[in-house]
Amino acid sequence: MRELKMSDVIKYVEDNIVLFHEKKLKSLDKLKLSDVLKRKNPYLFKAKNTETTEQIVRGILDAHISSNEETIFGDWLENLAIFINNNVYGGWKSGIPNIDLEIDYNNIRYIVTIKSSKNWGNSSQIKKLKTDFKTAKKTLRTSNSNLIIVAVNGCCYGIDNKPDKGDYFKYCGQRFWSFISGKENLYLDIIEPLGHLAKERNDDFQDSYVKVINLFTKQFSNDFCNEKGEIDWIKLVRYNSEKNDK
Repeated sequence: MRELKMSDVIKYVEDNIVLFHEKKLKSLDKLKLSDVLKRKNPYLFKAKNTETTEQIVRGILDAHISSNEETIFGDWLENLAIFINNNVYGGWKSGIPNIDLEIDYNNIRYIVTIKSSKNWGNSSQIKKLKTDFKTAKKTLRTSNSNLIIVAVNGCCYGIDNKPDKGDYFKYCGQRFWSFISGKENLYLDIIEPLGHLAKERNDDFQDSYVKVINLFTKQFSNDFCNEKGEIDWIKLVRYNSEKNDK
């Protein structure tokens, strides 16, 4: 075990946080109104008494951005966790399917799956997690039958004060960051460097966001509004849900 240098963490964050902003921006640039409309609930917009094209466009765009940036940032945090653990315990990104990190410490092999929030999965997904851990253990023991293996579900934020789940441990928030780094307060220490150049990057994103709003509003008006400028709900629902047996 080596002592974690916060200067190394800060440098990694400042050098790599740009990747999060770039992926977020690229996702917005590649977005098509036709694709998003297929995934959204037109009945909900009607039930909420949505009256203008821009209200619909902003609604679907904001929902997409919120979901997408959570995924992108979750992947980014996973890489940060692996970087930190490698510096402290020599852990490495796993090559086993659905396992993110492997750590050898005190004669124990830890296999870790990293998620963003503690509430990341439903019952079926939790069942699959357990299956993935069992499969990973079986894979590792083919080369070393005496290997002691501990499975961990690490969650980057949230609280779970009952980490022992029987088949695996679930470490959330402070427990997770402490587990991978040996530092009790790392979960607090990493918050400040994450804001590196955030304003500049967010300004760039806002410029693209406004352009997409204007473009999508124009496209939606052309395709789903009548000559009076009213939303043609029947046409919208047909586009979203009408069967095509051809």
